[in-house]
Amino acid sequence: MPLLPALALAACAQAPAGEERAAHPTIISLNPCSDAVLAEVAAPGQLLAISHYSHDPAASSMDLARARRFRAVSGSVEEIAALAPDVVIAGTFLPPATGTALRDLGITVVTVPIATDVAQSEAQVRDLARLTGNPGKGEALVGDIEASLKAAAPPRGARAIPAIVWQSGGIVAGEGALIVDLLRRTGFANGAAARGLGQADYLPLERMVADPPRVIFAAGDPRSEDDRMLGHPALVGLPGVRRERFASSLLWCGGPTIMRAARRLAQVRRAFEQADGAGS
Repeated sequence: MPLLPALALAACAQAPAGEERAAHPTIISLNPCSDAVLAEVAAPGQLLAISHYSHDPAASSMDLARARRFRAVSGSVEEIAALAPDVVIAGTFLPPATGTALRDLGITVVTVPIATDVAQSEAQVRDLARLTGNPGKGEALVGDIEASLKAAAPPRGARAIPAIVWQSGGIVAGEGALIVDLLRRTGFANGAAARGLGQADYLPLERMVADPPRVIFAAGDPRSEDDRMLGHPALVGLPGVRRERFASSLLWCGGPTIMRAARRLAQVRRAFEQADGAGS
């Protein structure tokens, strides 16, 4: 179900605890991206549970200590029904049978797609905050996101630095990905597009070494068998190239995750500029 129509349905839903509960519904989130947003905008006691991904250091997009203040669920109908939420927030990959079963129990199901840019993410923040009945918290979070992007922006007139976000298995971030929007906003140019590569296209090691960008963001675990390529010795010492670790947990989620991603990107850009200036 699309986000906005579902929100309208949720706003009109009859709640067993009366008007107050209808205006401030209890919620379970099954999506790590909505977990992080709802933890910011929901009132105390309103967010009954979040997805188990947010309790996993390898998958969480939010602070683990904060995430672990909330109950975690795997997403089964039985455990959700036991908590009796008014609304379930899920990603677009929610199994249809699960969605149907939840609706049959009288639970409103809202699906939230992966944000493809900052504007879409901020719209989702506002939508989720309105759903909780706390629109002011949504506006405050959007204000914090905008402030972080302003702080991370490059100096006026600065030349964009060619960069590639190289992810697990050698795939790259392409146009239509939130991280690419953040690259541009923090002073980088997407080197994948310059090579004719789109979202999730594969970039082999040989091609990376032969024609590297100025910055390689390695967004994986070099200790993993699948990701050894990201830390290959052939990448060490490439002239004029910086290779930087970038947490994969910062790649997909918007909301408050944007602030952490923007800070990291700005940190790398400033280090590059300092090194480039010292070497010129």
